[in-house]
Amino acid sequence: MVQATDRHNKKEVKEELVERLVHVNRVAKTVKGGRTMSFAAVVVVGDQKGRIGFGTGKAAEVPEAIVKATNEAKKNIIRIPLREGRTLHHDITGRFGAGKVVLRTAPAGTGVIAGGPMRAVFEVLGVQDVVAKSLGSNNPYNMIKATFAALTAINSPRMVATKRGKKVGDIVSRRENTVAAKEVKEEEA
Repeated sequence: MVQATDRHNKKEVKEELVERLVHVNRVAKTVKGGRTMSFAAVVVVGDQKGRIGFGTGKAAEVPEAIVKATNEAKKNIIRIPLREGRTLHHDITGRFGAGKVVLRTAPAGTGVIAGGPMRAVFEVLGVQDVVAKSLGSNNPYNMIKATFAALTAINSPRMVATKRGKKVGDIVSRRENTVAAKEVKEEEA
């Protein structure tokens, strides 16, 4: 539970953020007197309503690294548009380094079909139905960054309508009309 102060109204605004530890890595640094051990953590934070952020932290102890990563994740929260509050608006691929991810929309009841770090991202984001596949690197850092690259590239119908200077109904209905026209052609054939 995070308590933030709204700077205009000066009253307490409570946000319910879910934190998910994705990965902890033990790191050794060789120095003159031997090796010094430290821990690196990756944490994903979200409100399960379309807001999400991730962060990394490094410290001599695991709990300190997790706290640092959580604080960084809370600073980097972004908003992702969701369709019906449960899935993505369209299929998309994301890339970061050698990591590549493919995210696909899914009908209601499918669930989160994703592995490892991507599952944690979707659970804190609030996505209930999605099919995701990781191609290339299985490094958790690269997978999360590739997933975020894909999520930030998602366009909702409202965003597309404002870019084109049209109404949302024109864009959505046009798509439904083309689908209906294709179905009619298939029935005639």
